[in-house]
Formats: sequence, structure tokens, C-alpha cells
Amino acid sequence: MQSAARGYSAVVTNERVPVRTIAATIAMILGTVLTLLVIIQIKRVLIWVVIAVFFAVALYPVVGWVQRRVAPRHRSVATLAVFLVAIAVIAGVVTAFVVPLAREGSVFAAKAPDLIEQARQGRGPVGELLTRFNVLDYVQRNEAQIRQFATGLGTPALSAVRTAAETVVGFVTIIVLAYLLVLQGPTMVHGTLGMLPPARAERVRRVGSDCAKAVTGYISGNLLISVICGVLTYIVLLLMGVPFAGLIALFVAIADLVPLVGATVGAVVAAAAAFVHSVPAGIVVIVFFVVYQQAENHLLQPVILSRTVDLNPLTVILAILVAVELAGILGALLAIPAAAMIQVIIRDVWDYRHGRPKEEPTVGADQVPASTA
Repeated sequence: MQSAARGYSAVVTNERVPVRTIAATIAMILGTVLTLLVIIQIKRVLIWVVIAVFFAVALYPVVGWVQRRVAPRHRSVATLAVFLVAIAVIAGVVTAFVVPLAREGSVFAAKAPDLIEQARQGRGPVGELLTRFNVLDYVQRNEAQIRQFATGLGTPALSAVRTAAETVVGFVTIIVLAYLLVLQGPTMVHGTLGMLPPARAERVRRVGSDCAKAVTGYISGNLLISVICGVLTYIVLLLMGVPFAGLIALFVAIADLVPLVGATVGAVVAAAAAFVHSVPAGIVVIVFFVVYQQAENHLLQPVILSRTVDLNPLTVILAILVAVELAGILGALLAIPAAAMIQVIIRDVWDYRHGRPKEEPTVGADQVPASTA
């Protein structure tokens, strides 16, 4: 018994403490924590980079097409032309929305005193609507609280100005990053693929091309859905005689670019404008959007995006729901192309590991090539 105990203690004493393993584990934990802290601090910049990569991947095939047909030896010219056209389109959409809004806003400001007086007396479309829903009584009972709330709007206004400035800076940064990514794309791709074996480089190039097609297909499909939503909204508002039907329909189309929630935001604005015009018009617009949103969420969006992005309709809906829960509106915008790229990569891995025959037959459990067996 004593000899056995001495042998056990000798074994325990001779065992070395794995200092390197412990140190490496601690270093990995500290490195992970530090990386997470850095990511949290530069979260906004990372979001800009992700959006820039998204647009660069979408515009990369367009720039390549323009370069092949217009400027074969001048990629910078093709890139600049494509980005100028894209910026012109964005500026045109913003102008088409802002200019009528500013013009009609000045007209509304001139008529505002009369409208307010009519509303107080319960006359006019706004007054009748407020009287019907007892809004005037509520305002009179809570006049002090409403006045206090209005007094404290100065800080949110400053915050809104700051947010607008940050949005402009972010937009310019995204455009510059996307431009540089598209311009330097061939050089970066060639340099990266040059470090890989030829067979693997060709495989990565093919997968990257399929991912780019998925992003381009998503953008084209989403734009098509937004155009359908805007046109149908314009027709309904025009038939009901709602003022500024074109402006409201344009806002609805832009809001509809955001999957799932965008159409709801546009519907709220359109229904509010319709109710201001008349109660029957508001009811008709609400019924239209209830029916249309069901058709878009369960028919148009799954069918169109499943064909342009080559995703199963159920996968489209699940990807959007999960991404919205994880990353909000940005997740909703990037969910479908991200799911499409993941599907492309998984299919490629499956094909090469299970779905395709080996390049050379093997023999035995060690998988020795048949030519050398």
C-alpha cells in the first residue's frame, strides 16, 4: 500500500502543468473580448462597409458589361460612367420626391391658419374627421400636456439635424467605398486567386460569380416589386381623388424597398392622406393595402425573389424574419442576398464532397489514388 502511494505521488509530481496551453487559452479569450469591443466601437463603419460591398457586388457585373462594350482598356471610365448614372437616378428620385413636397408644403403653410380655424370649429374634412373621433375634446382636456410636449421638441430637432448630417456623410462614404471596390475589384480578385491552386481558384471564381448574380437578381426583383406597389397605389389614390397621388405613390414605392415592414409604413402614410381627403377614400385605401400586403408577402415577394435569387419561397420568408430579428432594417435589406450567397456556397461544398465523382478513383480506406495503388 505504501509503495503504491509513493508511486502515485511520484507520477503526480512528475506531471507538468500545461502552462503554454493555459496561456494560449487566456490569450484567445482576451483576444476575442478585445475584438468584440473593437467591433462594437466601429459598428457604424462596419455597417457602411457592408452596404458598400453589397452595392459593389451588385454593380460589378454592370461595370464589366460597360467596359467590354464601351471602354475595353479603360475600366476607370466604365466605372465612373456607371456610378454617375446610378447617382443621377438616385438624385432624380430624391428630386421627384422633395421638390413637390417643398412646393406643396409652402402652399399648405399659407393655408394652415384657415385649416386650423376650420378644424377648431369642426368644419372642413379635417374638422369633420377630428369631430367624428372626438380628437378635439381630447386636445382640450390635455392642452397643458400637449403644450409641454411641444416645448421639449427642441432637443429631438437638434438630434434629427445631427442624424441627417451623419446620414449624408455615411452616404458619401458608401459611394466612395463602393466605387473603389468596383474599380480595384479585378486587381484584388486576381491577386487573391493567384495565391490559390489553379483548380481551387477557378472554383472560387465560379462561386463568386454566382453570388454576384444572386445579389443582382435580388436588386432587380425588389425594384420590380416596389414598382408594382407604387403603380397600384397611384391608381387607387387617383381613382379616389386623393391629392398628391403621385407623390404619395412614390413614397410608398421607396418604402416598399424594405421587405415586410416597408409596405406597412407606406400604407400608414397613404391611408392618413386618404382619410384627410375623405373617410370613404381612407377606408378604400386601407382595404387595398390589407389585400395587397397579403398578396405581396405571400405571392409576389416569394415568387419573384425565388426566381431572381433562386431561393425557395419558404427560405425567403424565414431569412427575412430571422434577419429582422438580428439586425433590424439592415438585416431585412441584406437577408435575401445573404441567404442566396450561403445557398450557393453550401451547394458548391456539397457538390464537391458528395454530389460529384472524384477526380481520380481511390482504393481502400486510406483512399490511395488508383493510379499509384
